[in-house]
Parts: sequence; structure tokens; C-alpha cells
Amino acid sequence: MRRRQRRNTEVFSLSFLDCICCGFGAIILLLVLNEVGQPIQLEQARVDLDGQVAKLEQELEEIRGESLTLERDLRSRVEQLSEEQRRNARLAGELSQLQGKYRASRDEAETVNKVEGTLAEARQQLTEEMKRLLGADYRRSADQPVGGIPVDSEYVIFIVDTSGSMQSFSWRRAERKMAEVLAIYPKVKGIQVLDDEGGYMFSDYRGKWIPDSPARRKAILARFRGWQSFSNSSPVEGIVAAIRTFWSPEHKISLYVLGDEFTGASIEDVVGAVERINRPDRGGQQRVRIHAIGFPLAPNVPQYTSIRFATLMRILCLRNGGTFVGLTGESYDNPGRRPAP
Repeated sequence: MRRRQRRNTEVFSLSFLDCICCGFGAIILLLVLNEVGQPIQLEQARVDLDGQVAKLEQELEEIRGESLTLERDLRSRVEQLSEEQRRNARLAGELSQLQGKYRASRDEAETVNKVEGTLAEARQQLTEEMKRLLGADYRRSADQPVGGIPVDSEYVIFIVDTSGSMQSFSWRRAERKMAEVLAIYPKVKGIQVLDDEGGYMFSDYRGKWIPDSPARRKAILARFRGWQSFSNSSPVEGIVAAIRTFWSPEHKISLYVLGDEFTGASIEDVVGAVERINRPDRGGQQRVRIHAIGFPLAPNVPQYTSIRFATLMRILCLRNGGTFVGLTGESYDNPGRRPAP
């Protein structure tokens, strides 16, 4: 019996391949079905991200605006702080200046007290010339306009503060007081009028005496009404110029200072300068007597410079054989004002 031959079996037959293909197809189908919703999710995610970016950009713009506002506020605060610092520095300077003025006033008051405590009353006698002119029994009346001023001089010099305050408030009074001073000297050998800078009222009489006569006195007072000259409200220049120019050992001279303010740096410097030029003679008498009439400032202005003028002139008059007369305030309703040109 013939043996039946075995058929060769193919491993990768059609059925097997069909199964494999079906399996791959199923897998692919699953994958396709699983990815169907993903594009929609991606689109939605993109939309959400764009919204977040726009929101963040808006917040960034708001932050930038707030930053600019804060920067402006900071700059304004810095400027305000700088202004406050400058103001504090200015106030500190003013305080220091006021403290300096207070110390200066206190020192000047102490100087006045020392002078008043150490200086004796100046002896005032009539010369033989004045006795002959006025009479040996001449006595000034108790109601004389300029009280306490000696009349033992043969020559009279006026030093007048021509500043704006004098011409605005006291010019007519100054004219009256000058006339009153001249009235207590019935006859002198010479008169002269200078401003506080040493300038002459009458340039024709520069360095010379104006002869005394009733007509000359009227001319002086008439010229005084319209007289204008620069003034630094410090009489030291006029005093020094008058003594240097007109002093003579044969002349007895009285110098009258008419003013209302002293704006110089130091009272002691002025007193020292006058003492150096107005040295006493062998008999202990100064070359020139120095008198002064102080006019008040208007009540609505600071009185510091007026007080300094009074302090200075009291010292000068005491040390130079003269008298200081301080006038009280009068009405300022034009009587003290200079007439309009």
C-alpha cells in the first residue's frame, strides 16, 4: 500500500493575513475614533490662550499707567520736598540774621549804659566872643525849641539825612527844626549845610563858610524845601568831611545832625571813626561839638534802624560835648510830608 504523501502547510496563508489585517484595521479605527474630538479641543485651547494673552496685555497697560502716575507723584513729592528744604534754609538764615540783630542791639544797649555810667556831664560855657554878642547875662528860656543845646559856638554846620524816609515823613519838620536851631544863635560867623554823604547844599560854597545874615538864612531854608541828594542813612561821612574841612583851633564849631535812621554795619566803627577825627585839644575839649536831632519813622514801618540812629547819636553827642534830642511822633497827615514840586 502506497503511503500518502503529506502536503506542505503554508504558515502565512490567506486566512491568517486576513486576521492580521482585520486586527490592524481595528486598531487604526480605534485610533481614528479616539482623535476625532482633539482638533476641537486644540482650537478651544488656542482661543483661551489668546484671551489670556489679551487680558495680560491689558493688565500690563494698566500697570504701565499706574507706574507713570506713581512716577509723577514721586517727582511732585521730590520737588515739594526740595521746596520745603529751601524754605527751611531761608527761614534758618532769617532766624540767624534776627539773632545777630538782637545780639547787636543788646551789645549797643550795654555800650550806651557803660557810656552813661562813665561820662560826666559836658561843661558848656560861653566864649568871650559870644558873651560880647549875646551879653554876659544871656540865658536861654526854659521853653526853648531845642532844649539842652549849648549856644557857645561861633560857627554852625548842619548834616542832614536826605533819605526817602526823611523826605517823605519828616522834611517839613526838619525845616522847622533847622529854623529853630538858627534862632537860638542870633549871630554867628558862618553857616554850612551838608548831606550825610558830605555833599554841599550850595556848591558855590564848597569848602567855605556861608556868611550869616537874615537873607542868607531865608535862602538856606528856601533851598532846603526842594533839596534832593543821595543818602545812605549813615551820617559818618558827612561828620568826618565837616570836621576835616572846617575845623580850626580858632573856631568854636557846633555840628547838628538831623536824621531818622542808621543803616550802617556797626555803631562802634562810626564812634571810633569820629573819635579819631574829632580828637580833644590840650584842655580836653573836642574840636567840634556834635549835636543831633532824631526824627521818628512812621509808626507802620519797622523801627530797628530808627533805634540804632538814636543809640549812635546819643553816644556821639555824649562823647563830643553835645546833646541829643529825640522827637516824638506827630500826625502824618501831610504836615510831615515834603510838598510836591
